Amino acid sequence: MSQDHPPNEADQFGEIYRRVSRRVFATLVRLIRDFDLAEEMLHEAFTIALQQWPIDGVPANPYSWLVSTARHKAIDTIRRRSRFTAAQPELLARLQAVTEDNQALAQSDIEDDRLRLIFTCCHPAIDPKVQVPLTLREVCGLTTEEIAAAFLVSPPTMAQRIVRGKAKIRDAGIPYAVPSLPDLPERLDSVLAVIYLVFNEGYSASAGDTVARRDLSAEAIRLARLLLELLPDAEAMGLLALMLLHESRCSARTTPEGDIVLLEDQDRSRWDRELIDEGKQLVERAMATRRIGSYTIQAAISAVHSDATTAKATDWSQIVALYDILVRAEPSPVVELNRAVAVAMRDGPEAGLQLIDAILQRGELTDYYLAHSARGELLRRLKRHAAARAAFEQSMALTRQEPERRFLSRKIKELKST
Repeated sequence: MSQDHPPNEADQFGEIYRRVSRRVFATLVRLIRDFDLAEEMLHEAFTIALQQWPIDGVPANPYSWLVSTARHKAIDTIRRRSRFTAAQPELLARLQAVTEDNQALAQSDIEDDRLRLIFTCCHPAIDPKVQVPLTLREVCGLTTEEIAAAFLVSPPTMAQRIVRGKAKIRDAGIPYAVPSLPDLPERLDSVLAVIYLVFNEGYSASAGDTVARRDLSAEAIRLARLLLELLPDAEAMGLLALMLLHESRCSARTTPEGDIVLLEDQDRSRWDRELIDEGKQLVERAMATRRIGSYTIQAAISAVHSDATTAKATDWSQIVALYDILVRAEPSPVVELNRAVAVAMRDGPEAGLQLIDAILQRGELTDYYLAHSARGELLRRLKRHAAARAAFEQSMALTRQEPERRFLSRKIKELKST
């Protein structure tokens, strides 16, 4: 918002942008069937809104207003172009057929647009390495840098993957549609991965001034509920359970000033018991199917945490046992890191430190700030203060999240004074 507008007006515009921009984009992709043109028209619509809303007031339905404005701009843009591809006359006719009377789209269409776009980005014809990053960029609006950080690759590498994915959708004529029920299972793994990564970015933002982005975590939970309605799969249940159990702790994860509160220090009376109860019921339903996957195992781990009144009262032996299963089901250095932390809680910091050092010595997670942060905490508990300070400094050099930097800075200052 420009500096001429009052701060509260800017805040309102920003909130609307965060809440509806990717929903508008998903609908525009369905109507226009062109990622780049849809993105261009999205920004055109918001630019017009920025000019008109301070004068005319915010419309009752910003989503419909923005879709309608973007559609009109798309029609004008296509008409102005001197060279038409074979598809553009058809596109123009389709856009013109969307009348003002039906511009207020059916709620089911609105709700399905983002899920439809997720399935498009996760089409089997697209390279599996590209599916999830493409969806995070186009459906959820994460920046290339945020996605690259989530995948531990460089931003230029990630940008190339996303460009390849969009080109594949265009060149292969991949449809913008939720697949039929028989085709859903083969597409499910990628879609679940996307939803979980969206949640992770919302639950623990990779960069910025706040720990969490509640809009993203809420959207991930909404999409998971919608997916579960389409396909009552055990892993879809497990994923939804996992996200609900994590989300239940949200209000206890930070101080009123926005500083991080570790799990062991959280006021567990502030955890949302309603979300915990729903999550645990979903875990039980998923377990009862005997088709237990990685999300269900992770949800079971989170459920054990939710049962404990304090960190000390946590059944760490059960958590380590569940991580043993998870490492076999989905081997990854991040899972190994989480298991190492649980082992440290069960067997002592030296046992956990040896496991983390082994992971880092393999050359894995060297650029992952949480690995160095966890290592620093275990070294601190062992009273190896100089080594702990160096590990925390290495972690702070890698993180781009301001609350995490403040947390690590306090740790470093405390160690310097000991």
